[in-house]
Amino acid sequence: MGASLSSLGTNGSTIGPGLGDIPESCVACVFLYLTPPEICNLARLNRAFRGAASSDAVWEAKLPPNYQDLLELMPPERYQNLSKKDIFALLSRPIPFDDGNKEVWLDRVTGKVCMSISAKAMLITGIDDRRYWNWIPTEESSIGCMWTGSDLGMLNLVRRFEHRKLRFHVVAYLQQIWWFEVDGEVKFPFPADIYTLSFRLHLGRFSKRLGRRVCSHEHTHGWDIKPVSFELSTSDGQQASREFCLDETEHDDTYGNHKRGYWVDYNVGEFIVSGAERKTEVRFSMKQIDCTHSKGGLCVDSVFIIPSDLKDPKRKGVLK
Repeated sequence: MGASLSSLGTNGSTIGPGLGDIPESCVACVFLYLTPPEICNLARLNRAFRGAASSDAVWEAKLPPNYQDLLELMPPERYQNLSKKDIFALLSRPIPFDDGNKEVWLDRVTGKVCMSISAKAMLITGIDDRRYWNWIPTEESSIGCMWTGSDLGMLNLVRRFEHRKLRFHVVAYLQQIWWFEVDGEVKFPFPADIYTLSFRLHLGRFSKRLGRRVCSHEHTHGWDIKPVSFELSTSDGQQASREFCLDETEHDDTYGNHKRGYWVDYNVGEFIVSGAERKTEVRFSMKQIDCTHSKGGLCVDSVFIIPSDLKDPKRKGVLK
């Protein structure tokens, strides 16, 4: 404290060392322990902080070990001659592949790899018969999205992402069918981590009327009779499965059926990538093939594969 006071001049101005005197290399060492948003905020302090915030060594540490695989999904001219900071910014935006039916991106806080897979990339029984299924174009916002994933199949976590959009501009809408089955797979060089796979579904058909969102449940039926089975498996033998009733059997007079009218993420389970194999193949499915009753009125958007620690409800703003 005495040293600090002695550094003040007679007019109260600071004559001793300040933040601007810290060597840029020291600032860069500190930045290695901070998140990208924190680094960008501190870059506005002074020239040394701004220089350290542009250091390739700092941003190389924020990139995942397989970031070159992600770059190869894009034309070389998009990333050639870019700094590591600009590469991180580029990869934190969705990168489409597989004819635009899959997307991968980096979480902006952790730099971890996330993926979404459109219903267009899945094998859906009866999808080519318009008596059963239709493709609906949409710009639907996923405000009000719910996560559900307890072992009992009950809603255990609700989160709202205020500025998120559905990643793909088309969803599959089921009018009515007896044999409900959706299968998909992806083979990708996921970095070593623990991942959670979930299906994003919506009961009812949504649209806009006079600028307001409306939802029709004209075709919604059959989902409260038997649960839907969700499964995942990996190329190294890991498996997970769960069952969920998509429609609530109890009706609340005040709030109605709280799963209807929302996008709901059904958590299927986790799988571990050790990094021992170059690529991990993940297969996933959902089915309700009891032909004693029909079911309908369901929208299928996508499958998400997200590092499990990003599901922590305390980490707001992590998912894009």
